Amino acid sequence: MSAQFTTVWQALSDKVESGWAPGMVAGIRHGGTTEFFATGVRTLGRPEPMRTDSPFRIASLGKPVAGALAASMIADGSLAPDDPADVWLPELAYPRVLTSPDAPLDSTVPADRDITVRHLLTLTHGMGAVFGNTPLGRALVDAGIEPGPLPPSMTHEEFMHRVAKLPLEHQPGACWKYHTGSDLLSVLLARAGQAPLGQILAERITDPLGMAGTGFFGDPAELPTAYRPGPGGLEVLDPPDGLFSRQPAFESLGSGLVSTVPDYLAFLTALAGDTLVPAEQRRHMTSDQLNDTQRQGLAELMGPGISWGWQIAVDTARRGSWTAPGGYGWTGGTGTTAYVNPDADFIGVLFTQRAMAGPGEDFSYFWEPLAAAL
Repeated sequence: MSAQFTTVWQALSDKVESGWAPGMVAGIRHGGTTEFFATGVRTLGRPEPMRTDSPFRIASLGKPVAGALAASMIADGSLAPDDPADVWLPELAYPRVLTSPDAPLDSTVPADRDITVRHLLTLTHGMGAVFGNTPLGRALVDAGIEPGPLPPSMTHEEFMHRVAKLPLEHQPGACWKYHTGSDLLSVLLARAGQAPLGQILAERITDPLGMAGTGFFGDPAELPTAYRPGPGGLEVLDPPDGLFSRQPAFESLGSGLVSTVPDYLAFLTALAGDTLVPAEQRRHMTSDQLNDTQRQGLAELMGPGISWGWQIAVDTARRGSWTAPGGYGWTGGTGTTAYVNPDADFIGVLFTQRAMAGPGEDFSYFWEPLAAAL
């Protein structure tokens, strides 16, 4: 291990020793070389150490994998961005749209256009996380399909049945709304590929890249305990033998993927090098795909200087010492983050087992020492 990143690894060790999280794993690729670091333990009060190849629930870091999988299928003609989504998701045909975001569920008008594959890729199809006490927000919770760090607890078919019962919050293409489009895209990719999503993922991404630790569930003997911050300290979100220890009812790239830091770094390295999907599709995936109006929805969540490609965030301005216009990456609600900075020639990945307290967490305790080391 080189001395260049000693300060980065020390910062992570200090964070764990402070009690912030039981353990974490990081990987950095810079100048053609890759280094990994693990610190802490997999479960509070137990001695099993965190390893560099420990599997984590990566939550929304599955979204870029969804974008790459879709890009692969677009490249070979299996689908096209402007195809109507209801070719594969007939439940989305003839959607109704609320007359205003806080309107009663029966106060709707017809959608003025079809929902397309592009809308799902860019999270602009009209439905997603609702930050407020509205009828639609309550209905999403009641139906068990509200966005969150854990996948829906139902089959693809049941999920689509429940989504179809609810109106859109916005007209298709009008506004960026977080997450729900990723779960819809997961269903669409499985139906378009005429196979279980896990099989398509293996054939197109994980097997070719040797990502043996990536899938929709992990070995309970290896999975760390997932925690979330609570009023009395860390609370268990998912135990090693919990939701992610077995084949799920819903294979979700929105929030249901398990991966390791070496696997995810290999994924981003292949994506950045045009070896995973053709350059044309990668450019679409990792560049700004929103207009000014659509971008307002993202700015409400993340602030200025950021936009969205195909299932991944794209920086349009410098937002921190480690970022640059044209950089791309995202975070996962279970405590994961990854970023590609082409200008500085680095890729960084950090997996923790402490769920994010909110979108304002930026993992700067990792990124700022990394930027300084470079």
